[in-house]
Amino acid sequence: MTTLPAPAAPAGRRSARSRQSAAGPLFVAPFMLLFVLLFLAPLGYAAYLSLFQHKLIGGTSFVGLDNYTKALQDPQFLHGVLRVVLFFLIQVPVMLLLALLFALALDSGLLRLAKVVRLGIFVPYAVPSIVATLMWGYLYGPDFGPFAQFSRHFQLPQPHFLSSSWMLGSLANIVTWEFVGYNMIILYAALRTIPGDLYEAASVDGAGAWRTAWSIKLPALRPALTMCLLFSIIGSFQLFNEPKLLQAIAPSVIDSGYTATLYGYSLAFTGQQVNYAATVSFLLGLVIVIVSYTFLLTANRRRTP
Repeated sequence: MTTLPAPAAPAGRRSARSRQSAAGPLFVAPFMLLFVLLFLAPLGYAAYLSLFQHKLIGGTSFVGLDNYTKALQDPQFLHGVLRVVLFFLIQVPVMLLLALLFALALDSGLLRLAKVVRLGIFVPYAVPSIVATLMWGYLYGPDFGPFAQFSRHFQLPQPHFLSSSWMLGSLANIVTWEFVGYNMIILYAALRTIPGDLYEAASVDGAGAWRTAWSIKLPALRPALTMCLLFSIIGSFQLFNEPKLLQAIAPSVIDSGYTATLYGYSLAFTGQQVNYAATVSFLLGLVIVIVSYTFLLTANRRRTP
C-alpha cells in the first residue's frame, strides 16, 4: 500500500511560524546585550587585569596567577573576609527572625492598624543606605550623639558604639534596620499564598494559632526563607557603604581592610593598585559564588525527600 506524502503547509502559515520562532530571541536580545556589556565584559576585563602587575620600574608585566597567590596570603584580605562572615552570623539570624515575627503577626489578622504597621516597618528599606548610615552615625556619635548626651546628663556609663568591640554590632544594627522590612514583605507575600483550605482543615482538627503557625505556615515559608537567606549571603559579603561612611568618624577602628570590598576599593582608588584590586574583587566574587552554591545545594538536598 502506497503512502501519499503529507500536503505542504501554506506559505502564509510557514512565515507566521518563522516569525513566532524569531520573536523569542528578539525579545531576549536587549537583555542579553546589556548583560554582556554591563556584566560579562567588566568581569572579563577584571580577570584580564588580575593577570598583570604594574611596577615603577619596568611598567606593566604579565605575572599569571602570582596576584592570586599573594591575595590568598594577604592578612588584610583574609581578615576582611572572616570579619564579614562573623557579621553574617551575627546580623542575618536576628534580621530574619524579626522579619518572620513581623510577617506572622501581620498575617494573623490580630494587629490593629495592620497597614500602618506594615508600612512603618517597610519604610526604612526606602531610605538610601548612605542616608541611613549618616543618621545612625549621628546617633552613635560619642560627642554629639543623643545616647552620649543622655549618658552624660544622668551620669551613666557612656556606650561606645564606635569602639572596636562594638563596631560590628553597630553595623549589624544599621543593616538590620534597613532590611527587616524588605524581608518581611517577601515572607508576608508568601504567607498570603497559602490556601485557605489548609487553615480550615487545621481548625477542624482543633489546631490553635501556634500549632497552625508551626505546622502550616513555617513549612510553607521555606522557599521564601531560602531566597531571603541567599540574598543576605550575597549582601553580607558585599558590605561597603556602611563601613565606608563610618570610617570618617571612627578611622582608628575601621581601616582600609575592614571588609573585603572596602579593601578592594582602597587598593584601586587610594593605593592605585588596579591589578591587585581586580584580583581581590575576583576572589571575593568567587567566594560569594561558592558559598551561595553550597547553600543552595544543601537547601535543595534537605528539601528533596
